[in-house]
Amino acid sequence: MRSGVALKRSVLRKSGKLIPLYPTFFLVVFFLVPFTVMLAVSFFHRVEGAFFEPAFEFDNYLRFFDPFYLGILQFSILLSMAAAVLATAIAFPFTYMITRMSRKAQVVALVLLLAVLSLSEVIIGFSWSTLLSRTSGISNLFVSLGLLEKPTSYYPSLSAVLIGLVYLSVPYAVLVLYPPLSRLDPELPEAARMMGASPMRTFFTIVIPLLRRPIMSTLILVFVFTLGAYTLPQTLGKPSSWTLSVHITDQAIFQANLPFAAAMAIFLLVVTLAMIAVTSMLDKTKSEGDTK
Repeated sequence: MRSGVALKRSVLRKSGKLIPLYPTFFLVVFFLVPFTVMLAVSFFHRVEGAFFEPAFEFDNYLRFFDPFYLGILQFSILLSMAAAVLATAIAFPFTYMITRMSRKAQVVALVLLLAVLSLSEVIIGFSWSTLLSRTSGISNLFVSLGLLEKPTSYYPSLSAVLIGLVYLSVPYAVLVLYPPLSRLDPELPEAARMMGASPMRTFFTIVIPLLRRPIMSTLILVFVFTLGAYTLPQTLGKPSSWTLSVHITDQAIFQANLPFAAAMAIFLLVVTLAMIAVTSMLDKTKSEGDTK
């Protein structure tokens, strides 16, 4: 009997040691190996009229420092920042209102939110292209209301790309903000209102400062998510509104320049990680200053 119990404990201990190996395995297979291959290809030499050949040169990275590609990188970062700020600004009060509802109403709202998440980026892109078109878009509604003289098209344009990215990101921002907002002590806003603070002042002076870290996490998540968006900038934007992700795909597929595309992808990853690190350090420094 004791030997059987000891055997079970031994098996459990061994299985417990094996559990960390599963995420490590998937991290190596699905991230480290592809990243290593992409890093190696970024140093390869492109052969005109062919594909590429193994080499070790920095021409692909040096080419990225051309003002044209640096301008695309700057545009992509600013566009993702704008989408992150707008999506978080929309999602935060919306999520706060959801958490103030009854449990049944919260479940219905979250189910509808998950239904939106089931839509692919392709469907969202073509849906917004229809809504912003001249033939069957919202401009026809404005004409019927007397706000416009004739229908007009709002895409392709930079504003259309921004609208699509914000629409795509808001559900994810809500899901990130929902747990900390649902755990917020309801007595804190009530105490502020009992002391004479208006609901708006309570929201900006009590709720937002208490949830500064979740807000920062949401901003980072949406920024990284939109920085890699490909379909929406290509569908809703002009070539001047294409992000770096679109140009990476163009170089890899249509220009058959995989080494340069890999170099751009590596550079984009490094810049993204650097911005995340700087943002986290600034937030940590500010938190330590507030604590002191």
